Amino acid sequence: MAFAGWRQRVGPGVAVVPVRLPGRESLRREAPITDADRLLVELTQDLGPLLDGPYGLYGHSLGALVAYRLARHLVETGHRAPALVAVGACPAPHLPSPLLAAGTARNLTDAQLAGLLTDDASVPEALLARRDWLRATLGTLRADLRLAAGLRTAEPAPLPCPLWAFAGRDDPMVSVAQVAAWERCTSSGFHLRTVAGGHFFVRDREVPAAVGAALHSAVPAPPPAETYF
Repeated sequence: MAFAGWRQRVGPGVAVVPVRLPGRESLRREAPITDADRLLVELTQDLGPLLDGPYGLYGHSLGALVAYRLARHLVETGHRAPALVAVGACPAPHLPSPLLAAGTARNLTDAQLAGLLTDDASVPEALLARRDWLRATLGTLRADLRLAAGLRTAEPAPLPCPLWAFAGRDDPMVSVAQVAAWERCTSSGFHLRTVAGGHFFVRDREVPAAVGAALHSAVPAPPPAETYF
Protein backbone atom coordinates (compact mmCIF):
# COMPACT_ATOMS: atom_id res chain seq x y z
CA MET A 1 0.00 0.00 0.00
CA ALA A 2 2.98 2.33 0.47
CA PHE A 3 3.32 2.33 -3.34
CA ALA A 4 -0.37 2.95 -4.07
CA GLY A 5 0.26 6.46 -5.43
CA TRP A 6 3.32 5.67 -7.52
CA ARG A 7 1.45 4.97 -10.76
CA GLN A 8 0.23 8.56 -10.87
CA ARG A 9 3.53 10.09 -9.69
CA VAL A 10 6.28 8.20 -11.48
CA GLY A 11 5.53 9.80 -14.84
CA PRO A 12 4.64 8.46 -18.30
CA GLY A 13 6.33 5.46 -19.84
CA VAL A 14 7.02 3.62 -16.57
CA ALA A 15 4.95 0.67 -15.34
CA VAL A 16 4.86 0.30 -11.55
CA VAL A 17 4.80 -3.29 -10.23
CA PRO A 18 4.72 -3.37 -6.41
CA VAL A 19 6.05 -6.58 -4.86
CA ARG A 20 4.15 -7.79 -1.80
CA LEU A 21 6.01 -10.27 0.36
CA PRO A 22 4.17 -13.04 2.26
CA GLY A 23 2.80 -12.07 5.65
CA ARG A 24 1.57 -8.63 4.57
CA GLU A 25 -1.77 -7.09 3.65
CA SER A 26 -3.70 -9.53 1.43
CA LEU A 27 -0.97 -12.16 2.02
CA ARG A 28 -1.00 -11.76 5.80
CA ARG A 29 -2.12 -15.38 6.31
CA GLU A 30 0.98 -16.68 4.55
CA ALA A 31 4.11 -17.35 6.60
CA PRO A 32 6.76 -14.63 6.18
CA ILE A 33 9.96 -15.60 4.39
CA THR A 34 13.01 -15.25 6.64
CA ASP A 35 15.56 -17.10 4.47
CA ALA A 36 17.33 -14.65 2.14
CA ASP A 37 18.39 -17.21 -0.49
CA ARG A 38 14.87 -18.62 -0.74
CA LEU A 39 13.43 -15.11 -1.18
CA LEU A 40 15.82 -14.26 -4.03
CA VAL A 41 15.00 -17.48 -5.90
CA GLU A 42 11.24 -17.01 -5.49
CA LEU A 43 11.35 -13.35 -6.56
CA THR A 44 13.31 -14.27 -9.68
CA GLN A 45 10.75 -16.94 -10.56
CA ASP A 46 7.75 -14.73 -9.83
CA LEU A 47 9.01 -11.71 -11.79
CA GLY A 48 9.88 -13.95 -14.74
CA PRO A 49 9.44 -12.19 -18.12
CA LEU A 50 9.33 -8.75 -16.48
CA LEU A 51 13.11 -9.08 -16.20
CA ASP A 52 13.62 -9.55 -19.94
CA GLY A 53 13.15 -5.89 -20.90
CA PRO A 54 14.56 -2.70 -19.36
CA TYR A 55 13.61 -2.49 -15.69
CA GLY A 56 14.67 -0.85 -12.45
CA LEU A 57 14.30 -1.79 -8.80
CA TYR A 58 13.32 0.44 -5.90
CA GLY A 59 13.46 -0.81 -2.34
CA HIS A 60 12.49 1.07 0.81
CA SER A 61 13.83 0.27 4.27
CA LEU A 62 14.10 -3.55 4.38
CA GLY A 63 13.10 -3.49 0.71
CA ALA A 64 16.36 -1.68 -0.07
CA LEU A 65 18.34 -4.72 1.05
CA VAL A 66 15.99 -6.94 -0.98
CA ALA A 67 16.42 -4.81 -4.12
CA TYR A 68 20.21 -4.76 -3.85
CA ARG A 69 20.58 -8.48 -3.18
CA LEU A 70 18.04 -9.34 -5.89
CA ALA A 71 19.99 -7.25 -8.40
CA ARG A 72 23.21 -9.03 -7.41
CA HIS A 73 21.48 -12.42 -7.67
CA LEU A 74 20.14 -11.62 -11.14
CA VAL A 75 23.55 -10.52 -12.41
CA GLU A 76 25.28 -13.56 -10.92
CA THR A 77 22.76 -15.99 -12.43
CA GLY A 78 23.03 -14.60 -15.96
CA HIS A 79 19.86 -12.51 -16.08
CA ARG A 80 19.65 -9.04 -17.55
CA ALA A 81 20.97 -6.45 -15.10
CA PRO A 82 18.59 -3.70 -13.98
CA ALA A 83 18.92 -0.33 -15.66
CA LEU A 84 19.23 1.14 -12.18
CA VAL A 85 18.67 0.27 -8.55
CA ALA A 86 17.22 2.82 -6.13
CA VAL A 87 17.12 2.47 -2.36
CA GLY A 88 15.59 4.55 0.40
CA ALA A 89 15.62 4.86 4.19
CA CYS A 90 18.11 2.05 4.76
CA PRO A 91 21.72 1.87 5.96
CA ALA A 92 24.15 0.40 3.46
CA PRO A 93 24.29 -3.40 3.73
CA HIS A 94 27.85 -3.52 5.05
CA LEU A 95 27.35 -1.13 7.98
CA PRO A 96 27.24 -2.64 11.47
CA SER A 97 23.72 -2.77 12.84
CA PRO A 98 23.13 -4.03 16.40
CA LEU A 99 19.42 -4.22 15.64
CA LEU A 100 20.01 -6.68 12.81
CA ALA A 101 22.61 -8.80 14.59
CA ALA A 102 21.79 -12.49 14.84
CA GLY A 103 19.31 -13.12 17.61
CA THR A 104 18.53 -9.49 18.33
CA ALA A 105 14.98 -9.75 17.00
CA ARG A 106 14.29 -12.55 19.45
CA ASN A 107 15.85 -10.70 22.37
CA LEU A 108 13.88 -7.45 22.04
CA THR A 109 10.67 -7.18 24.06
CA ASP A 110 7.38 -6.20 22.42
CA ALA A 111 7.68 -2.76 24.00
CA GLN A 112 11.15 -2.26 22.49
CA LEU A 113 9.98 -3.36 19.06
CA ALA A 114 6.91 -1.13 19.29
CA GLY A 115 9.28 1.75 19.96
CA LEU A 116 10.63 1.31 16.44
CA LEU A 117 7.19 2.14 15.05
CA THR A 118 6.52 5.37 16.89
CA ASP A 119 7.78 7.74 14.20
CA ASP A 120 5.05 10.38 13.80
CA ALA A 121 4.78 9.62 10.09
CA SER A 122 4.43 5.87 10.45
CA VAL A 123 1.87 4.46 12.88
CA PRO A 124 -0.78 6.45 14.77
CA GLU A 125 -0.86 5.98 18.52
CA ALA A 126 -4.45 4.71 18.24
CA LEU A 127 -3.26 1.71 16.24
CA LEU A 128 -0.41 1.02 18.62
CA ALA A 129 -3.01 0.74 21.38
CA ARG A 130 -4.80 -2.11 19.54
CA ARG A 131 -3.29 -5.28 20.98
CA ASP A 132 -4.46 -7.57 18.16
CA TRP A 133 -3.02 -5.32 15.46
CA LEU A 134 0.17 -4.75 17.42
CA ARG A 135 0.71 -8.48 17.98
CA ALA A 136 0.44 -9.23 14.26
CA THR A 137 2.64 -6.26 13.32
CA LEU A 138 5.38 -7.18 15.77
CA GLY A 139 5.36 -10.76 14.45
CA THR A 140 6.00 -9.45 10.94
CA LEU A 141 8.68 -7.08 12.22
CA ARG A 142 10.52 -9.89 13.97
CA ALA A 143 10.48 -11.90 10.73
CA ASP A 144 11.71 -8.84 8.82
CA LEU A 145 14.66 -8.45 11.19
CA ARG A 146 15.66 -12.09 10.67
CA LEU A 147 15.42 -11.65 6.90
CA ALA A 148 17.40 -8.40 7.02
CA ALA A 149 20.20 -10.12 8.96
CA GLY A 150 20.49 -12.64 6.13
CA LEU A 151 20.46 -9.96 3.43
CA ARG A 152 23.29 -7.90 4.89
CA THR A 153 26.85 -8.46 3.70
CA ALA A 154 30.19 -7.53 5.21
CA GLU A 155 31.70 -6.73 1.82
CA PRO A 156 29.15 -5.61 -0.82
CA ALA A 157 29.78 -6.53 -4.43
CA PRO A 158 29.34 -3.45 -6.65
CA LEU A 159 26.41 -3.41 -9.05
CA PRO A 160 27.10 -2.82 -12.77
CA CYS A 161 24.34 -0.19 -12.93
CA PRO A 162 23.66 3.26 -11.45
CA LEU A 163 22.49 3.34 -7.85
CA TRP A 164 20.29 6.07 -6.42
CA ALA A 165 20.02 6.40 -2.64
CA PHE A 166 17.33 8.49 -0.91
CA ALA A 167 17.47 9.70 2.69
CA GLY A 168 14.74 11.47 4.66
CA ARG A 169 15.88 14.73 6.26
CA ASP A 170 13.82 13.97 9.36
CA ASP A 171 14.26 10.19 9.46
CA PRO A 172 14.81 9.24 13.13
CA MET A 173 15.92 5.71 12.22
CA VAL A 174 18.45 6.15 9.41
CA SER A 175 20.95 9.00 9.01
CA VAL A 176 22.01 10.60 5.73
CA ALA A 177 25.57 9.30 6.34
CA GLN A 178 24.27 5.71 6.62
CA VAL A 179 22.45 6.10 3.30
CA ALA A 180 25.48 7.76 1.66
CA ALA A 181 27.49 4.61 2.41
CA TRP A 182 25.60 2.84 -0.39
CA GLU A 183 28.18 4.41 -2.71
CA ARG A 184 30.31 1.29 -2.21
CA CYS A 185 27.54 -0.83 -3.76
CA THR A 186 27.91 0.31 -7.38
CA SER A 187 30.66 0.65 -9.98
CA SER A 188 28.48 2.59 -12.40
CA GLY A 189 27.52 5.92 -10.88
CA PHE A 190 26.15 6.81 -7.44
CA HIS A 191 23.55 9.47 -6.69
CA LEU A 192 22.56 10.56 -3.17
CA ARG A 193 19.43 12.64 -2.66
CA THR A 194 17.91 13.90 0.57
CA VAL A 195 14.15 14.40 0.57
CA ALA A 196 11.58 15.92 2.88
CA GLY A 197 9.97 13.64 5.42
CA GLY A 198 10.69 10.94 7.98
CA HIS A 199 11.27 7.23 7.53
CA PHE A 200 8.21 6.67 5.34
CA PHE A 201 8.82 9.33 2.68
CA VAL A 202 8.11 6.62 0.09
CA ARG A 203 4.44 7.60 0.38
CA ASP A 204 5.08 11.17 -0.78
CA ARG A 205 5.48 12.57 -4.29
CA GLU A 206 9.16 13.44 -4.53
CA VAL A 207 10.74 9.97 -4.69
CA PRO A 208 8.53 8.34 -7.35
CA ALA A 209 8.98 11.36 -9.60
CA ALA A 210 12.76 11.21 -9.10
CA VAL A 211 12.87 7.46 -9.75
CA GLY A 212 10.84 7.90 -12.94
CA ALA A 213 13.20 10.60 -14.18
CA ALA A 214 16.23 8.46 -13.32
CA LEU A 215 14.79 5.53 -15.27
CA HIS A 216 14.26 7.68 -18.33
CA SER A 217 17.87 8.84 -18.09
CA ALA A 218 19.18 5.30 -17.65
CA VAL A 219 17.14 3.72 -20.46
CA PRO A 220 17.74 5.36 -23.86
CA ALA A 221 14.59 6.16 -25.80
CA PRO A 222 14.06 3.83 -28.79
CA PRO A 223 14.82 5.39 -32.17
CA PRO A 224 11.79 6.66 -34.08
CA ALA A 225 10.24 4.20 -36.48
CA GLU A 226 11.13 4.74 -40.11
CA THR A 227 8.36 5.97 -42.32
CA TYR A 228 8.16 4.91 -45.96
CA PHE A 229 6.20 6.69 -48.66
